[in-house]
Amino acid sequence: MAQPNHESTACAGDVLGAYLRAQATAFLRGLRLHEESGADAAEGSDAARSLRGAARRISGSLATFRVVTESSWADGLRTELVWLSSTLADEHAYAARLDRLMDALHRLSGSSEVPAPRGSAGALTVGSARAGALLERQLTLARTRSHSATLQALGSARFHAVADAVAVLASEVPLNVVAARGRVDDVLVPLAAVAETRLSAAVTTLPPAEDTHPYNADHDGRWHEVRRLLRVHRYAREALGEDVTRAAAAGEALDRHRDAAEAAAASATAARTPRITPATAYALGVLHADQRHEAGAARFDFRQIWLPEPAVTPR
Repeated sequence: MAQPNHESTACAGDVLGAYLRAQATAFLRGLRLHEESGADAAEGSDAARSLRGAARRISGSLATFRVVTESSWADGLRTELVWLSSTLADEHAYAARLDRLMDALHRLSGSSEVPAPRGSAGALTVGSARAGALLERQLTLARTRSHSATLQALGSARFHAVADAVAVLASEVPLNVVAARGRVDDVLVPLAAVAETRLSAAVTTLPPAEDTHPYNADHDGRWHEVRRLLRVHRYAREALGEDVTRAAAAGEALDRHRDAAEAAAASATAARTPRITPATAYALGVLHADQRHEAGAARFDFRQIWLPEPAVTPR
């Protein structure tokens, strides 16, 4: 474990307060950039990403270190930040999913390694254009709806109440006076250890590596839970000033797993569209298999980064 940057005699409230104020400031900066981005989609996306990151860090820290804060205040703000982060994430997720699937279709269409079905040479090339058009219609519609929901949320009284609460947090953190006076090593470190223990317990429930067991989408939920707990663990260690490079790398692998798993699900949903041609269905099936493979590779990468025992190279 990396050595923390805090002094062993530092007060828990001082260390936690500094971290929360910094994240609140980052949230407000992201909000300002989002308001200034206007019609610039790229700038708006970057600003929304900053908003989500700050919101996740605040809500995660309030969950881990709840007893050091005024609990009722922490619970209320955490609930609202989770809502906001989820709302902002949807639009970006649909856009990124469409990009991933279009890139994969383009790559697979030009690959000599993908066999064509018997009696239909070139079916992947023919079907990929129709599959791409179908996916674009479905995911663009979902993205448009999410964009409308985001705009509605950002204009709501609920959002303004959250922004006001974060603005107050940027200058003053409501703390439990007694717990906040304790030393970091006596208060924050044990609480961070609880978050790490929960993560370790979730990791032990993961299914065996895919080199001995085939990829099973039914297990995706366990992997998504590990991703969530890894994020909470990472933010707790960030608050303590520790090096989180390994956790960040493992988190990126789980992000790729989530993206590939959801892309596979999107291609499977599209394949169930009534009255599509066999060539389109074939292209979507190849795409589904490709994204399942990508998800399996991301699982392998996570094991390589996070688990101490050597992993077996996937087939």
